[in-house]
Amino acid sequence: MNYNYILEEKQGNIYIIRLNKPEVRNALIMDMRLELLHAMEKAELDDEIKCIILTGHDKAFSAGGDLSALKDLKPLEGRKRLQKSFPLLMKILEIEKPIIAAVNGAAAGAGFSLTLLCDLIIASEEAFFVQSFVNVGLIPDFAAIHFLPLLIGPHRARELMFLGERITAFEAERLGIVNRVVPGEILLQETIHIAEKLTRKSGISIGITKKIMNQHLHKDLKLLLELEAQGQDICFQTADFKEGVKAFFDKRDPNFIGK
Repeated sequence: MNYNYILEEKQGNIYIIRLNKPEVRNALIMDMRLELLHAMEKAELDDEIKCIILTGHDKAFSAGGDLSALKDLKPLEGRKRLQKSFPLLMKILEIEKPIIAAVNGAAAGAGFSLTLLCDLIIASEEAFFVQSFVNVGLIPDFAAIHFLPLLIGPHRARELMFLGERITAFEAERLGIVNRVVPGEILLQETIHIAEKLTRKSGISIGITKKIMNQHLHKDLKLLLELEAQGQDICFQTADFKEGVKAFFDKRDPNFIGK
């Protein structure tokens, strides 16, 4: 399969995937999500690959969902759209190989949520994280409502989700979201160094540990994903969402009316 929206590279036993749509800060358009799923499935079947690194091409990790594709959704279309992403989400969790997010810049909305699915998160000093959904009248998706409270507790998670304010990489590290922060110019080098350490460990041990941990922690995840899809579908039909999208493209603060 030829990829249009991701770049791939193998370095020994390490598989590097770069999200590649820099003109929209690597927004997670549906075709990119499908390509990413295919790449993960390919890596899962390749016995030479022991570790996967996920990063962004150019200056951003991912700005999240593609708002231009969401603004005119009809009832139930939003739910179906989110359901199309479920296989990617589950594959990242189920693949019995460690996945490291190397966050090189903005991780916003679903881009932030995507990092939470990974086994380790290494961030550059320039990176920032923002649960930006509320700023356009949406709820967090890509399972952030599940993963973020697990990481930092429900009250901290609500603060990030309700306020929609960005946090620095250092604040994310302090909260326990990020494993470590490194200078941007050596982000990939340091991430590869960690990946190389992992490739020298027992892949069977790591894979089974990941599987058991995820099965234990995320027993109710599929139910949450369906609730999330239903809730987001409601939000897509609101006047607040339409105003949020318009304000985003107008580069102004939204005027929400609660309808």
